[in-house]
Amino acid sequence: MLTEPMDIVFIGAGRLATCLACALHGHGHRITTVYSRTAQSAQVLAQRVGAQATASIADLPVQADAFIIAVKDEAIGQLLPLLAQGREQCCFFHTAGSVPMTVFESAAMQHYGVLYPMQTFSKERLVDFSRVPFFLEASDAQTMACAHAIAGAVSNNVSELPSDKRRQLHLAAVFACNFVNHCYDLSAQLLEENGLSFSVMHPLIEETLHKAMTMHPHDAQTGPAIRFDRQVIDMQRHMLDDRPQMRQVYEVMSSSIHERFQSDSNTHTRHDQL
Repeated sequence: MLTEPMDIVFIGAGRLATCLACALHGHGHRITTVYSRTAQSAQVLAQRVGAQATASIADLPVQADAFIIAVKDEAIGQLLPLLAQGREQCCFFHTAGSVPMTVFESAAMQHYGVLYPMQTFSKERLVDFSRVPFFLEASDAQTMACAHAIAGAVSNNVSELPSDKRRQLHLAAVFACNFVNHCYDLSAQLLEENGLSFSVMHPLIEETLHKAMTMHPHDAQTGPAIRFDRQVIDMQRHMLDDRPQMRQVYEVMSSSIHERFQSDSNTHTRHDQL
């Protein structure tokens, strides 16, 4: 719960920055400035949270309770030396899952850390941050307290995690979110090419998600690959002969599922529709 409003500067105006800045603004924090390489992007977010917009690092304030860096991973290291000038005593946080906290060490900053909200974000859909898990890391106790104050203002699920564990967490999230959504996209492509709507998959997706949240994913796995139904697998592989990349995805996924369950004594007793 917010005890005292903080002055926060956002470096970045993309999807994560938009959702987090709006959430913090809605919980009483003051977003004073939004920086983006493109003035229009900065202006759009700044208007939503009552902040100043700028496309110039030189125009950023030299004082704030926290500077939150929410940009592409490769841009973090490039921006840090510029951000550090005149702000050596300020608290800086990046929001990346796979970038170690040591990225700050070359920028002569005194207080730095990580605010990693593990969620998928879109500018068009603001998420309920109360359920978003935040994973924190900090250079010192003062900075960690600041991180907890920021994350705790919007989330009920806040914990501390070192860089090596956070990188593993992010990798797991790529499998659970990004790769799964890509499979949805491939499914939609196949359906739409045959005059069918992706909406027919909604009940299946809902049940799959429900099972993933109420039982271990290993126990929820179904499909021809787990049964090693060669007839179905070969037929579906050949249906993708004119889509070599999609066929490769199908083959790798089928092989991975089969190998995962090859030593499972229960595999041959499973009866499933898909």
